[in-house]
Amino acid sequence: MKHVLDRPIWSALESAHSHLAEGNENARRYPPSIVPFAASADDRPESLDALEALPASEESMILVEAGPIVIPAGLAVVAEASVVQMVAERPQGRISDSRIEPLTEADAADMLALATLTKPGPFTLRAQSLGSFWGIRSEGRLVAMAGQRMRQTGFIELSGLCTHPDFQGRGFGTLLFRFVAGEIASSGDTAYLHAYAANISAISLYKTQGFTLRSEMNMRVVKRRS
Repeated sequence: MKHVLDRPIWSALESAHSHLAEGNENARRYPPSIVPFAASADDRPESLDALEALPASEESMILVEAGPIVIPAGLAVVAEASVVQMVAERPQGRISDSRIEPLTEADAADMLALATLTKPGPFTLRAQSLGSFWGIRSEGRLVAMAGQRMRQTGFIELSGLCTHPDFQGRGFGTLLFRFVAGEIASSGDTAYLHAYAANISAISLYKTQGFTLRSEMNMRVVKRRS
């Protein structure tokens, strides 16, 4: 039986994030200004045709699935990677720390600058459309953050975890990881995340925080053939 997280983008866009979806019952995507994620409902020809029709000529889309990803004939793969999906083994306890503050739209430029520097994954000025984010500042400067991205029924993705290089080694990343995992658990949902399979240090950290490997995932970045 397929798991709701086997096709996380599709399952998010047909459930908790359906209000953000562009497309139809065969293929959907998030608005590119929020995150370049897209998915077909399945591998039927009509679904692949609908997926092919989603991007404009210069737009890229990111596809993530547990199984092999079938690419429509009119799209070309421009990048690919192996990813792991990890899920919290048990609900994380809620914690509080005076250094952690909620981030708002007024923080969007600072968040994008930090994400651009540290590259935690696709990130835009409108990332907060997907879920709440929190951060740590030092002398007014945003130096670490983490938040929520995709949502499915019963699950919320922990994402955007990053720390400025000048402030690494101080425990900010672990603190924010535990905080966001606790916030997700407090809502009654299960926290999960994605990481590049080659990022062994991050995966080891997540394991120490009670996350276990659920599935290996495939990621493809596609765009229209010229």
